[in-house]
Amino acid sequence: MAEIEIDGAPADPARLAALGLLNYGHFTTLRAEAGRTRGLGLHLDRLVRDCRTVFGAGLDRAEVRARIRRALPADGAPVIVRVTVFDPALGLERPSAPAVPHLLVTTRPAPAAAPGPLRVRTTAYRRELPEVKHVGLFGLLHRRRLAQLDGYDDALLLDGAGRVTEGATWNLALYDGDALVWPDAAALPGVTAALLAAAHPGPQRREPVTAAGVGRFVAAVALNAGVGVRPLAAIDGTALDPAHPVVAALRAAYEGVEPEPI
Repeated sequence: MAEIEIDGAPADPARLAALGLLNYGHFTTLRAEAGRTRGLGLHLDRLVRDCRTVFGAGLDRAEVRARIRRALPADGAPVIVRVTVFDPALGLERPSAPAVPHLLVTTRPAPAAAPGPLRVRTTAYRRELPEVKHVGLFGLLHRRRLAQLDGYDDALLLDGAGRVTEGATWNLALYDGDALVWPDAAALPGVTAALLAAAHPGPQRREPVTAAGVGRFVAAVALNAGVGVRPLAAIDGTALDPAHPVVAALRAAYEGVEPEPI
């Protein structure tokens, strides 16, 4: 069951309703266990950076850490933590009013087992402000829903030029048999992707990737903080090898990143 707090106290319905009705804010999601998480500094950097972009306001990193620590289970059990920054006083009429950011922290049990490989379908869609992890998820979830109704597991997004950008809620890395390739297009700068890029010892590069060009890759992985490294089994009609040795190597590289104390 999810636990929900706002500014360190149990969430009250009125302020939750304000977030639901306006749906204006930003967030980060991390996996915590025994009071530690990978990439904490990057998650905090994201929240501070996005708060300036979304609200024109600062954010206290120490307060964010304290709110996360308070929400963690006492027994250190693994949980998925989401920190959402919003202002319940903002309204539809004047979202330009000076903002006072508040912290909504939710936790839920982390999955006990790694999920299976993904089969994804490409779809044309560009997130608003792709560099910001904001709460505007309708377009992403709608395309995920349509892909699932058509027999796939998720959606892989293409920009207006037909270039691969990112998954619905994950970054993508592909392997061509020699190097790890990161799609060169406007996408969310993911924490898990950044950690893996720093930890991977092999060659890697950024370059444009089109839906028509995925056939040159032998493996690919989806990356986010909730699941870490998850293999892809197919992109559209192109099969990929979810059991390729590079998948295990990438997972080991990511899991070798030392978690930071919260």
